[in-house]
Amino acid sequence: MRGWGGSDGNEQLTAIVATVLLVLLAVEGATLLNLRSLLTVHAFVGMLLIPVVALKLASTGWRMLRYYLRGEEYVLRGPPHTAVRVLVAPVTVVSTVALLATGVALLAIHQTHGAVVGLHKASFVVWLGAMSVHVLTRMFRLLPALRQRFAGTALRLALVGASLVAGLALGALTLPAADHLQDDVSGSVGVDAR
Repeated sequence: MRGWGGSDGNEQLTAIVATVLLVLLAVEGATLLNLRSLLTVHAFVGMLLIPVVALKLASTGWRMLRYYLRGEEYVLRGPPHTAVRVLVAPVTVVSTVALLATGVALLAIHQTHGAVVGLHKASFVVWLGAMSVHVLTRMFRLLPALRQRFAGTALRLALVGASLVAGLALGALTLPAADHLQDDVSGSVGVDAR
């Protein structure tokens, strides 16, 4: 995988995707300020996040796999701190998958209340705590990784761009379901007569 820049390229890909995720998650978080009227936007951005999150999980998963398979470059970088590796990372991954999966389920079953909404909210609380620790422990490495130029930078940028395009397509495909949920919420409070 030399054409991709090895472990340096992997770190840069992870940093690029993390930067994109920080922006998208800020938008998603802003929708929580008035979820009742921004539910469609919340659902759209949530669906847009899925391919980008998948790329981040693939990038970090590749680093983990290469480290444990004793890839020389990855072993030289060393493992993350034990607490991050054993506790924060697994909780972050599981809560992220749960958060996105319950969001997809809510769109699929057209629900704005009930057990799945409870699971979505609970996974968000766990995710928020784990993700906060994750971001705080990794933030200092973000800018240096973004500034470097390694072999395959154009490929990494194209991969991130492709994940965004896939996310936009997924979000667009699910807009009717999101709009249906928005109509249900608006109708239940007497805002929308549909």
